[in-house]
Amino acid sequence: MNHLVVLLHKFENALLYSIVAGLVSISLLQIWLRNFHDSGIYWGDSALRVLVFWLAMVGAMVASRETGHISIDALTHYLSPLWRKITDISTSVFSAAICFIAAWHCYLFVKDEREFGDIAFANIPVWWCEAIMPLALFVIGLRFLIQIFRPLPQTSRQDA
Repeated sequence: MNHLVVLLHKFENALLYSIVAGLVSISLLQIWLRNFHDSGIYWGDSALRVLVFWLAMVGAMVASRETGHISIDALTHYLSPLWRKITDISTSVFSAAICFIAAWHCYLFVKDEREFGDIAFANIPVWWCEAIMPLALFVIGLRFLIQIFRPLPQTSRQDA
């Protein structure tokens, strides 16, 4: 099981690096073509918007993997270890539930988009561009559930 998790992490990292490389490449190519050849890739700007969206979603997946997501913990430093654990579990369950609900509705949205058959750019269907939404939200929700079973990091009262 641990080997599968390591492979998933490597895939996420590779996807993140590929998206950034694609963003930089298309952007530089667009600049070059516009400034020196008075032309450009007609679908380049649309592709860049989609890549930025994918970068945000995959970045959120990686942030949830490393527990680097935004959290408000101003009061948890003053709680006893038991209440900190209870608060942590409650927050993780609530966050997972929200992610799973959002993932379901995104899935329904992408399913509808697939049925409509619209094209985003360069003969790529719109639903391919949006397919990252339910997947990323589902993975983030799973990671919030996994956080329930992680031990709470020890902090001293001096850190608070």
